[in-house]
Amino acid sequence: MLSEVTNIISSLWVVFSFSFLVALTGAMAPGPLLTYTIIKSVQSGKRGYLMGLWIITGHAILEMVIIIFLLLGLSFVLQNIIVVRTIGIAGGALLIYFGLSVIRNVHKNNIPTYFLDSFNRPDHELQKGAHPPPKTNKGLDNPIIGGIVVSMSNPYWWVWWATIGFAFMIQFDISFSNWPKLLAFFIGHEAGDLAWYLFVSILSFFGLRYLNKKIYYGILVCCGIFMILFGIYMGVSPFYHPQVRY
Repeated sequence: MLSEVTNIISSLWVVFSFSFLVALTGAMAPGPLLTYTIIKSVQSGKRGYLMGLWIITGHAILEMVIIIFLLLGLSFVLQNIIVVRTIGIAGGALLIYFGLSVIRNVHKNNIPTYFLDSFNRPDHELQKGAHPPPKTNKGLDNPIIGGIVVSMSNPYWWVWWATIGFAFMIQFDISFSNWPKLLAFFIGHEAGDLAWYLFVSILSFFGLRYLNKKIYYGILVCCGIFMILFGIYMGVSPFYHPQVRY
């Protein structure tokens, strides 16, 4: 009995950990949601350090919806081993590509670091970064709504869920019937997003004075390596674990 409980907890911890790390890797890639978080945090008169929390709340609501749709509308394909292997290869290949891209961009110094010295730069200069901020409107004034809208405006987000995210769900047997894993996957994923964006909003609000460019680049390289290794695992493992249970 004790060993069964231990195995269940261990399995859930693996799902949570991998989900957390994959989400953290994607969150750290510069994009519109990062720019939006920085600007909202800097422009807020008070409690701007909590902007990451509210923005990711909206982001999480949207991701909860897409996970439900994936499980409701596409669950029948999960029993087809050819489809499982195809998605695993596609998701793994894309993950390897993104990992290599991150490392290449760091090597070529192409990663935007405009936010690292935002404390001494006016807002209008901050908005001239490589990823232009969303146009201000009433909807984006609310960080929760903004988290939803800005996430939906990013093509990478859709591609990620159609390939990497879906492949992850297949590989780790994420389904409604296996709700503990579903919960571990969702909480782990959103915790990874929240960890980075709350970190960014705190740094933005207090001036981003303490983050060294080399440290930031080093973190990105580590995440790129993780993406590559996880991509290899994602592409190879369906051929060694052909049975998919639902």
